[in-house]
Order: sequence, then structure tokens, then C-alpha cells
Amino acid sequence: MKKIKKVYGTNPITRMDYPDPDVIRVNNTYYMVSTTMHFYPGCEILRSYDLINWEHFTYVYESIEGTDAQKLESAKDNDNTYKHIYGQGMWAPCIRYHEGYYYIIFSCNDTKKTYFYKSDKLNGKWSRGEIEGFYHDPSVLFKDGSVYIVYGNTDIHLTQLEEDLSKPKEGGIDRIIISDKGNPNLGYEGSHIYEIDGKIYVFLIHSKKEFWRRVEAVYWADSIDGEFMGGDILDEDLGFRNSGLAQGGIVDDGLGNYYIMVFQDSGSVGRVPNLVPCEIENGKILVRYKGEELKNIETYYIKNISNVVSSKSTTKSNENSDMYAYEPLISNDDFSYLTKLEKDKYNDRLYGCFGLKSMWQFSHEPNLELISVNEGRLSIKTDRVVNNLFYAKNTLTVRMVYPGCDASVLLKADSLNDGDFAGLATFQGDYAFAGIMKVDGKLYKVMCDFYSDEDTWILADKPCIIREKVLIDKDEVLISCRTTFADEKDECEFAVDGERIGDVHKLKFRLDHFTGVRYGLFVYSTKEVGGVAAFSDFRINILEK
Repeated sequence: MKKIKKVYGTNPITRMDYPDPDVIRVNNTYYMVSTTMHFYPGCEILRSYDLINWEHFTYVYESIEGTDAQKLESAKDNDNTYKHIYGQGMWAPCIRYHEGYYYIIFSCNDTKKTYFYKSDKLNGKWSRGEIEGFYHDPSVLFKDGSVYIVYGNTDIHLTQLEEDLSKPKEGGIDRIIISDKGNPNLGYEGSHIYEIDGKIYVFLIHSKKEFWRRVEAVYWADSIDGEFMGGDILDEDLGFRNSGLAQGGIVDDGLGNYYIMVFQDSGSVGRVPNLVPCEIENGKILVRYKGEELKNIETYYIKNISNVVSSKSTTKSNENSDMYAYEPLISNDDFSYLTKLEKDKYNDRLYGCFGLKSMWQFSHEPNLELISVNEGRLSIKTDRVVNNLFYAKNTLTVRMVYPGCDASVLLKADSLNDGDFAGLATFQGDYAFAGIMKVDGKLYKVMCDFYSDEDTWILADKPCIIREKVLIDKDEVLISCRTTFADEKDECEFAVDGERIGDVHKLKFRLDHFTGVRYGLFVYSTKEVGGVAAFSDFRINILEK
């Protein structure tokens, strides 16, 4: 056995938008799932050997049901009113490993169904089934040949399922185990259920009653049909905007140490995972380390389990953590890795986005017939007329990183039609972009933005505002954008060919999208279909504090 080595980490973990995390450990490897909402491919699984460093491993699905809304399509031919699932899609997935199979369970807010995916390999083929009923923020427990699902908002239910997860078990347990009635902000939700040393634990999120701030709570019982007792265990904001840490579950390292992975609302960058050491004493979950209460959980260390892997491990690259190099969650992309979108590349760990690099996700299920990759250029073609960026088909997105990042991309616009817009966007409810528009046969470099005056839950439907528009005499430009999230000033600014364009744009996390801001490559038509934008040489650089 190799010597156990300490690995130091600093919260937040990924510094990116991975909300509602759920983590399991299988042998020496951790896997994390999180909410991917309206983005496709969906249900991303990350992999780690130390709980601190994470890399993309696979996606669970490329399509759920292929509805008009999931595809950003119209229900009728020649109808320019398009359906969407912004702020909906899959929420709060649960990942479990049981008797040689991996399970992913989540509810889908647009279809109002609950799905489970099952596979003997995380990066293999997943079978999909449905659990009869709709279960908000579900979590499952396999115990003594039975399956139980915990779910709900304010009232937390525990229901026994059939062994095949298809529906509630006739005559089985079905009861409310915990309630947070009377909370004027957010009642209990975000359930995570476990059995540890014979006790049943349910981790939950809710808000403080006196003012809005997320808090993590845990309840426990001596048996599955016993009385649940407990309360708040974590009320902490790490000094960040009075924004609490909560909604997550527990994982152990196989060496007797436990950690809770929760998220923190982090402004427009999204909801970012944080790792919190904890201990179990007399059945209670306590946020502390080696018997001491944690006064500062910003910096911590954990024992690197990869250092106790035997030399017979099949994960050869993990036998020595000093030798293992994690693939970055975001990176540059020259789009020269494929000549076409090949089906047999879909499940590749590095090219899991329909043959594109795995860091990318489309805003909705894409139409691959409108996309091509050739000679280092990604081309996107329009097939509908729309009036704003929200309804642009095949917008390709990548997460941003706290405390900020720079991005740039080359845009070739020689195949745009009149009324087309194309460029690089900061993609969220209140979006902005810089790029090229075509008017009366002429090309203009533009900076546009959009501030919604609708309720935060409602997606607005109106054109963007052109803040600056300059005639250009060429059809290829370099668009760049700097986005910063520090000092509660979430904002971005753009340049074209090195010259600043337009205004500084203020970013805001809105519930119409319910996701962190992303960079987006896009094209959309306002007059006639068939315009093409070609992107190349995407570059991204993470800013340091």
C-alpha cells in the first residue's frame, strides 16, 4: 500500500456552473452529476480521484423525447412561434451504483415525467425507463431488495417503488417524513437519501425563514419506517454576497472520512460546487474536521485515495496521482479534429458533444443537418426566421469560470443573408453579443444587448438593442469578450479586431434560463432562412483572482 498523501483544495471546486451536485464513489473513483436543464447532450458526468480536481467523463443522453420544445421547434409548419425548454429540462439528478449497475434518476420539468437511466458502464449504452408519477428533486435508496424514492418541496415524501423502479409498490411505504410548512422563502427540497451504519439520512436544502439564504439540513432515522429527526447543519456563505451553501449529498473516501458536496449561488456565473468536510458522531452529521468545528472551510485538504490504489488497478493512469493529468473542463478549440460529425464519436470522452469537444453543449437538442465541421471551421446554417437570440437554432455554448475569463473566435460571414446576425454571445436571460449583421447587402460589425423587463421566471420575446453598428469592408473578423464576476460587478465587454465595441453589459442570473452565463456561438435570421456563419480558432483564458 502506498503512503497516503494530502491533497489541498480551495473552495469553490470547479468555479463553474454545476448546480444540484450528487456524488458517488465506486472503488477509487468519484463521479458527479448535476443539473443540465435545457442543454444537450445532457446529464454530464464528471470524474475525479480526489474530490478536488474534476474532468468530463460522459453524457447520459443526447435526446430525452425529442419534443418540439426540446428541439426549439414550432408545433406547426410555417409558424414562427417556437417552443422552448429554457429553465426546464432535467433537474437535480441522482446517481447511484447498485449490484453492478449505475442508475441516474431525474424529473423533467417540461415533460412532467420522472426518468431513470441504467447501465453497467458509465460511458456505455444507457437504457431509459420512466417512474410512474412526477417526483420533484428525487433521490433513491436501494435497501434489502427494495427501492425507495425521496422527493418533494416543503413536504418531503418517502415512497417505496417496485424493484424495477417502474411505479410505486402496491401496499408499500408512502408517507411524508419531513415538513417545512410556513417557510415564506423556500421549504425543504433537494433530497438526497443514504443508509450509513444502519441509519437512514436525508439531506435537504431550504432557506432561512427570516431572510433569503440557502441552508443545508439533515434528518435521520433508525429505520426506513422510523421517525426522522434533525435540522440545519450548514449555514455559511464563505463571505460571498451572503449566499448560502446547500443542496447536495454526502460521500466517503473509503478511509473513514466524509464530505458534503453542495452548491453556492455565485451570481451570474451560476451555481458552483463547494466541498465541506463533515463527521458522524452518535448518528449526527456534524460539519467539522477531526473533532474541531470548521471556522474556515474555504481552504482544506483531503486524503487522496488514488494513492492507495493497488498496482493491479485497471485505471493505470491513476496509480500515481502525481502522474495523472486531468483533462480541462474548458479549453481552446480549433475545430480541426473532425471532418464531419461522426456517430461513432458520440460517446468518446473527449468528443462527447455529437462529435464536438465535450466541453460544448447546444442550447437545445440540435439539428445536425444544419451543422458541419470542415477544415477547421464550424459552420451553422439557419432554417427559420426569429426575432432574437433565444430562438436561434444550434447555439453552441460553453461554461464560464469564476472570477472571469476571456474568449475569442474568428467569424467568417461571407454566407450571411440580409437580416442575419452572427457572433459571440454571453448567453443568459439578459444576454449580449458582438459580431456581424448584414443589411442591404453590406456587412456591419455590431454590439447588441438585451435586458428583460419581464418577471425573472418569464422568457421575454423581443429583439435585442443595437448599441453600436459600424460598416466594415471585409467578411472575417476576430470577436473577443472579457467577462468578470468579481466584487459583485458581473459584467462583460466586447471587441472586434481588437477595438472595443458597444457598452459594458451587466450580467444577471435570471430564472428564465436558471443557468450560469455561457459563451455562445450563434447565427440567426430575421428576414430569410439559409444564412451560414463559420467559426474557427476559439480561444478561452481563465482570469485569476
